[in-house]
Amino acid sequence: MEKVNNVTEFVFCGISQNPEVEEICFVVFSFFYTVILLGNLLIMLIVRKGNLFKSPMYFFLNYLSFVDICYSSVTAPKMIVDLLAKSKTISYEGCMLQLFAVHFFGCTEIFILTIMAYDRYVAICKPLHYMTIMDQEKCNKMLLGTWVGGFLHSSIQVALIVQLPFCGPNEIDHYFCDVHPVLKLACSDTYVVGVVMTANSGTIALGSFVILLISYAVILVSLRKKSTEGRLKALSTCGSHIAVVIIFFGPCTFMYMRPDTTFSEDKMVAVFYTIITPMLNPLIYTMRNAEVKNAMKKLWSRKVF
Repeated sequence: MEKVNNVTEFVFCGISQNPEVEEICFVVFSFFYTVILLGNLLIMLIVRKGNLFKSPMYFFLNYLSFVDICYSSVTAPKMIVDLLAKSKTISYEGCMLQLFAVHFFGCTEIFILTIMAYDRYVAICKPLHYMTIMDQEKCNKMLLGTWVGGFLHSSIQVALIVQLPFCGPNEIDHYFCDVHPVLKLACSDTYVVGVVMTANSGTIALGSFVILLISYAVILVSLRKKSTEGRLKALSTCGSHIAVVIIFFGPCTFMYMRPDTTFSEDKMVAVFYTIITPMLNPLIYTMRNAEVKNAMKKLWSRKVF
């Protein structure tokens, strides 16, 4: 059967159809996006200027902040502009590009968080071999692996979508192009495509989450052998990472580890992993991390005096 595609653009329903609610959301999300940009740029500045870049943990934290900026920038600016626009449209090509970018940066963030958990495991459970296992060359290779993995994942998602015919309607019940809302608009049977996409996203989300759980379980068990001071220091270091993992993986699991269905709550859940998590990451890491706070104080003193 030849592919028929009469759709040249899609129309977003947006977060709300109430003008007053949209005006409030415009102010709130504009503030959130500003915090995302400034907070993550500050983390990157602190890591680079505070002599923390040679440490594997901060090496990956720097790129986590970079990915957070890219990830939120894929959806937030368009959503903010659409909140005051009468027509919330996006071209077919723009929609496919946005879908690719959302999954590319989202998957890359999952892999970076997983590597950061492995880094904490090595630092706490194998401290004598830490610099050997997590040397700069291996860190660079692992970072490259996160980008390659994200690219392969998103390429599969988009490749499955673009071969589907879209002949109308073209209204997406969301504020950005994502797998489940777009699949609903295809004018052909999408069961097989939906299963493959769920398996693709689900395997990555579930596999990474299991690795994270195992890593922290092993860390918690090993902490019993350490002194009270060492235990508190290790828990403080891991606490910020665990908090990030929970607020990121919870919504992602709800969205992508399920059959090809959509719920009315999807838009609000998506706000958590596209906007709230990138905004909270800098706050969590700076408020709970002594080294980052000390580096920030030194940087501030250097700039002031």
